[in-house]
Amino acid sequence: MIKRIGILTSGGDSPGMNAAIRAVTKVGLNSGLEVFGIYNGYKGMVEGYIEPLTRESIGEIVTRGGTILGSARLPEFKDIEVREKAIRQLRKRGIEAVVVIGGDGSYRGALELTHMGINCIGLPGTIDNDITCTDYTIGFQTALETIVDAVDKLRDTSNSHHRCSIVEVMGNRCGDLALWAGVACGADIVVTSDTGFDEQDILDRLRDLDMIKKKKHAIVIISEKITDVHQFAKKVTLNTGFSGRATVLGHIQRGGSPCPFDRMLASQMGEKAVDLLMQGIGGQCVAIRQNKIVSYPIEKALVMPSESKKPLTNLFERLS
Repeated sequence: MIKRIGILTSGGDSPGMNAAIRAVTKVGLNSGLEVFGIYNGYKGMVEGYIEPLTRESIGEIVTRGGTILGSARLPEFKDIEVREKAIRQLRKRGIEAVVVIGGDGSYRGALELTHMGINCIGLPGTIDNDITCTDYTIGFQTALETIVDAVDKLRDTSNSHHRCSIVEVMGNRCGDLALWAGVACGADIVVTSDTGFDEQDILDRLRDLDMIKKKKHAIVIISEKITDVHQFAKKVTLNTGFSGRATVLGHIQRGGSPCPFDRMLASQMGEKAVDLLMQGIGGQCVAIRQNKIVSYPIEKALVMPSESKKPLTNLFERLS
C-alpha cells in the first residue's frame, strides 16, 4: 500500500489543471495518503522543488486557470542520468508514485519513470485535444469557449467594415479547436492540417462570398503552423472585395477560469488517477471515452490512431 504520492504539471498549461491538482490532493488525503506538489514539472522533480500539499494549499483553486505548481519543459529528461536524479529526489522524500498532468511528451516521461520503479499515471492536460486516446483533454472546452467569444466579437466589427477576419487558433497540428470553433461560430472557411491549405481556392471562395452571395463579411479560422496569416490577409485585400484582417489569438486561449465541463473532467480524472495508484497500477493514462472515465497503457495511448474528423467536417460543409 503506497503512502506518499506526488503530482506535477508539465508542458503547456491549460485551464482545469488546478482542478485536477485539487482532485488528486483531496482524494489522496481522504484516502490516507500524503500528497506532495512537484513544482515546475520534471525540472522541479530533478532539482527537488517538492513540497507537501494540504487542504489549505489547494483551497479555492478549482476556479483558477493555469497551474499553481508551475510548468517547465525539460528535454534532458529523456537522458537516464537526469531521470535517476529525479528518482533520488522522490525516494529521499518517500514518494512512491506520481500523477503527471500534461501532453504526450509528459506521458513519455511518466512511462520512463514507471519502468524505473516509480508508478506514474498520466492525465491529459492540454487545450489542443491532441491526445488520441481521449475524446476530450482538460482545457479544450474552455479554450474553445475563449475562441468562440473572440470570434463573435470580431464578427461584429467585420460586419461593419466589409472585412474578412482571418483568425489563427492554437492546436499544435491538431485541427479540433479550429473545426469545433468553425461550427460553433458559423465560420465561412476552416483550414486545418486535415483540410490542407490551398491559397488560391480560398481566395476564389472568398470572392464568391463577396460577389455572388453578397456577404457583408467573412470569417476564416486557421490552425496554427499552417501559414502566415498576416501575409495571407494582405492577399485577401489585394485579390478579393474584402478588407483582410488577421488576428492571432495566441496564449489568451490558455488562460481564464476553467468552464464547468473542464472542472468536472479534471475532478473525475484526478479521482481515477489516485484509485489506479492505490491499486499498484502505473504506466497508464486516464481518458474519457463515450462519456466514461477509463484508462489505457501509455504505450498503447501514444500510438492510437486519431478518430476521423470526417463527420464534423461534413457537418461544417453542410452548414456553410
